Amino acid sequence: MAQVMANGIPIEVEDHGNKGDPVILLIMGFSVQLTFWPEDFVQSLVDAGYRVVRFDNRDIGLSHKFDGVKAPNPLWHLLVKRFLPSRRMAPYSLEDMAADAVGVLDALEIEKAHVIGVSMGGMISQILAADYPQRVQSLIPVMTSTNNPKLPRAEPHVQKALFAMAGKRPEGEDEAVAMSMRFFEIIGSKDAGRDLQEVEDIVRTAYRRSHYPAGPKRQMAAIIDTWDLRGWTRRLEAPALVIHGASDPLIPPACGEDVAANIKNAKLEIVDGMGHDLPPSLLDGITAKVLAHIGQNRG
Repeated sequence: MAQVMANGIPIEVEDHGNKGDPVILLIMGFSVQLTFWPEDFVQSLVDAGYRVVRFDNRDIGLSHKFDGVKAPNPLWHLLVKRFLPSRRMAPYSLEDMAADAVGVLDALEIEKAHVIGVSMGGMISQILAADYPQRVQSLIPVMTSTNNPKLPRAEPHVQKALFAMAGKRPEGEDEAVAMSMRFFEIIGSKDAGRDLQEVEDIVRTAYRRSHYPAGPKRQMAAIIDTWDLRGWTRRLEAPALVIHGASDPLIPPACGEDVAANIKNAKLEIVDGMGHDLPPSLLDGITAKVLAHIGQNRG
């Protein structure tokens, strides 16, 4: 682990594999630290001959925190953006977070990478590939969306749980872990071959690594403020593979379909039984799809 200066702020980075191998850049999702990338997934990519770089997004984990900078209430923010989509209300946008990712590549002197982004990270990856096409060898957006306002949204109880994650300040480790576990049980794959105690251990370790409830509020504001991503998605030139869970309750499959529909020649893989996570029972198959796509575009 090490911190690098990226886009003018310190970003926590983990760099795996051999320096001379082709690079895969992993971009994690909303409110989640780099430690949530499955270790088996990372190791499989390294074993296949890739250098794998993952990092904490701004305002999460060990990366820079924008202390004291307020974000708007997400429900009010959504209402305003629906009627005034060009109005900026957030402390920063997903464009800034894409620039952070480019800054990580710059700091590590990496010219070009295969980019895999999940959820919010998949949104960031679309902007990254559109605004910095020379830096992206291939693109794999996973369980993500264009944020087209006409797309179906998560069911109300799922949205409520999401906004609670963004807005509530739990009192102590046990409450924070319990809240995260409740959210995971709502959005995660069912019958996923995962031991919930193992998940709880990961969540608890993340809490002890960095507990910063103010960060997700600003990350949520960045998602809402950036709004419809199709202006970026339609400009994408990198070979793209879109992966989405057929059972995703947070970002419905139609959202992944819309990502693929707006990228020229994109491939779409809808994975049966997959929710809004990377479950152990499906991870080998997902990894195989990832490696096949990257291998075809290794350059």
